Amino acid sequence: MKKVKYFYNTESLRYEKLEVPLHKRLLKIFGYLASTLVFAVIIIFFAQKYFPSENERQLKKENDNLKYAFKVLEKESENLENRMASLEERDNEVYRAIFESAPIPDSLRAITDKRNDEIREVLAMNANELVEEVGKKIEILQARLNTQALSYKALDTMINKKEELLAAIPAIQPISNKQLSRMASGFGYRIDPVYKIPKMHAGLDFAAPTGTPIYATANGKVKLSGFNDGGYGNHVIISHGYGYETLYGHMVKIKSRVGEKVKRGDIIGWVGSTGKSTGPHCHYEVHKNGAPVDPVFYFYNDLTPEQFERMLKMAAQNNQSFD
Repeated sequence: MKKVKYFYNTESLRYEKLEVPLHKRLLKIFGYLASTLVFAVIIIFFAQKYFPSENERQLKKENDNLKYAFKVLEKESENLENRMASLEERDNEVYRAIFESAPIPDSLRAITDKRNDEIREVLAMNANELVEEVGKKIEILQARLNTQALSYKALDTMINKKEELLAAIPAIQPISNKQLSRMASGFGYRIDPVYKIPKMHAGLDFAAPTGTPIYATANGKVKLSGFNDGGYGNHVIISHGYGYETLYGHMVKIKSRVGEKVKRGDIIGWVGSTGKSTGPHCHYEVHKNGAPVDPVFYFYNDLTPEQFERMLKMAAQNNQSFD
């Protein structure tokens, strides 16, 4: 039963029934509903924040596990990158140096120079972003591994050819000189025997009797064999590959012919004094990539350390050349 409210009217001096206007009643009802709605929203907010559903708890647990797994993968990835960097450094600084091969540019290894603080960033990532980030790292490592595998394959080819390379490097004296008594003139500026002025002497002169055998100092193929009037006289040039060539001048007679393959120690001719020469000797030159180099540094196959030191001193004497 609805309660009826009365109020005392001072004008009529009696109690009268209290009538509430409709707009006030509606306003009161709206205020009640609004406060109820706000209270309900607050309750739902705190309930969802502090009392998640079973599904939300499971998703949060999975997300935390993913983040932890990513940190583990990040650590493993860092270890792999360090090991890969070590392999790349050894590849460039050691293995390729042995074979005189140019190092692989870092750009081919897909090395990224920029590295941010990924652990801090990953805390804000969702599962899809985590998977994408791991995928990118794996792709980078895969590219570097593939490049390194190709490099080692190339090095394997170089190893197989190393014996061929060593056989192609001039490594003995062109004539028999066990007593080191036949070194007559060294590499560098020497007094020209004809013009009596200092001129560049691009090789070594080995004085020996006419007819003394001259030997190929490395494996190769005869590039030139013939007479050069006013210069080397009867001479032979052998191409050894790998940028090496040797020249043997002033022969009395040539044995090897153009196109002939020779091995280290093969007789290619005999000592003479043809061309511009003041006496029987063998003028010997070593060229590397088209430029003459001092042959004395290539006698490592038939000299002891003591003999090599003595040969250096003899070659350094500022004397007169034979040609």
